[in-house]
Amino acid sequence: MERISTTTLLPDTFYGTRDDITEQFAIMWEQIKAPLIVPLLRIAVLLCLAMSVMLFIERVYMFIVISLVKLFGRKPEKRYKWEPIKDDVELGNSSYPMVLVQIPMYNEKEVYQLSIGAACGLSWPSDRIIVQILDDSTDPITKNLVEMECQRWASKGINIKYEVRDNRSGYKAGALKQGLKHSYVKQCDFVAIFDADFQPEPDFLWRTIPFLVHNPELSLVQARWKYVNADECLMTRMQEMSLDYHFTVEQEVGSATHAFFGFNGTAGVWRIAAIDEAGGWKDRTTVEDMDLAVRASLKGWKFLYLSSLMVKNELPSTFKAYRYQQHRWSCGPANLFRKMFMEIVRNKKVSLWKKVHVIYSFFFVRKVVAHIVTFVFYVVVLPATVLVPEVEVPKWGAVYIPAIITLLNAVGTPRSLHLLVFWILFENVMSLHRTKATFIGLLEVGRVNEWIVTEKLGDALKLKSAAKAFRKHRMRLGDRIHLLELAAGAYLFFCGCYDIAFGNNHYFLYLFIQAFAFFIVGFGYVGTFVPNS
Repeated sequence: MERISTTTLLPDTFYGTRDDITEQFAIMWEQIKAPLIVPLLRIAVLLCLAMSVMLFIERVYMFIVISLVKLFGRKPEKRYKWEPIKDDVELGNSSYPMVLVQIPMYNEKEVYQLSIGAACGLSWPSDRIIVQILDDSTDPITKNLVEMECQRWASKGINIKYEVRDNRSGYKAGALKQGLKHSYVKQCDFVAIFDADFQPEPDFLWRTIPFLVHNPELSLVQARWKYVNADECLMTRMQEMSLDYHFTVEQEVGSATHAFFGFNGTAGVWRIAAIDEAGGWKDRTTVEDMDLAVRASLKGWKFLYLSSLMVKNELPSTFKAYRYQQHRWSCGPANLFRKMFMEIVRNKKVSLWKKVHVIYSFFFVRKVVAHIVTFVFYVVVLPATVLVPEVEVPKWGAVYIPAIITLLNAVGTPRSLHLLVFWILFENVMSLHRTKATFIGLLEVGRVNEWIVTEKLGDALKLKSAAKAFRKHRMRLGDRIHLLELAAGAYLFFCGCYDIAFGNNHYFLYLFIQAFAFFIVGFGYVGTFVPNS
């Protein structure tokens, strides 16, 4: 049989048509590039450079402050009065303030025993502490297990209350607000709050409560997080690097300069009077903790951060759980900024300098600019200049400023410096998700109030059988494929190929490596790599 040629299957007219389409596309591109694309891209570059400079100044400022604090700053015990609460022979234990410990829960089957056990193990006079479990679980089995665990500790003499609601209105904020309404809470002076995966050490209250007792201007004492599963995989190491900068630098600088920072929602102790004065818990955003902190600060209350006090907790170990968490953490602050901007401007109780700090530094640069510039500049605009060589990005904006910002961010986790390149690539990938969430919060559309509880594994992390089952679960196709990340990877890969074929070979290596990172995340393999150290 005579072999059929390609010209038989694809006549010359096809090739002619294909060439015509390509030629027409090239002509259209040249026609719109000069009058439209080039000016728009130049404006985008200028805006990105301006945001990069803003972020650079913010990072350098915080580096200088944290360096001065470490070298010359006084310890919290020197800046604020601190002394152990002394026993009173006449008053007995009544000389100790009454403390409420709140643990909000929602289907926390894997970790409820750890958190309840840690809360019940807190060292404090037994008749001056109440442990309150706020269970919003919808799974009847988990609900029953939590209730039985509370009964078990109650039988040991622990003053523990198991509280449930008819609905999940307001989510965590609603549960905490409802918990403070119970009659027995009226006798309490302070409330310590822990998420379900947090395990405070027994001396937690002894190290925090005296600050609140002896300094009536303080409303919050915040502890640092310590991650029990940071070495589980490369993704958890990347999270550790980002969070360590937040706790090592941002929280410390805020505490030392303005006595203000964002409450982390857990591992902290509040003065109940301050919560009441600030208007209580509100569920208008997904960052009820930050909302309360800003409102309390506008009332003149001060906050204290204790970097030396650490509370064990768990990092999200699946990309799905991490994405949900990052959506909430990026969308919520942007939405809160939108809602509180004028309230902050009109406030008359705090200084102009503090208003500027909260609006510009705390909200605008850290919660909005940081997310947007990372994605728009390094993933969209910079690669686009390869396609439009008429637009150039100065080396100081493309190389020097990002390098300095990255090094300043890395100071929080010295043990992971060898993973710095992986962290940069991962943060650029996550910037897509964070930028989308930021715009959702600013525009107050779509998933602005979406609240999905971060999945925790607890003791399952230590069990091989559970780990195998977990890996099998996360390898399902629907959980693995992320189309936005794959699309971004394809765009970067195309720009890299174009740079080699037609460009000046400026960015092709970065473009290919970053595209590869997007593909890894897009295909769901980010949580499978385990670092050696």
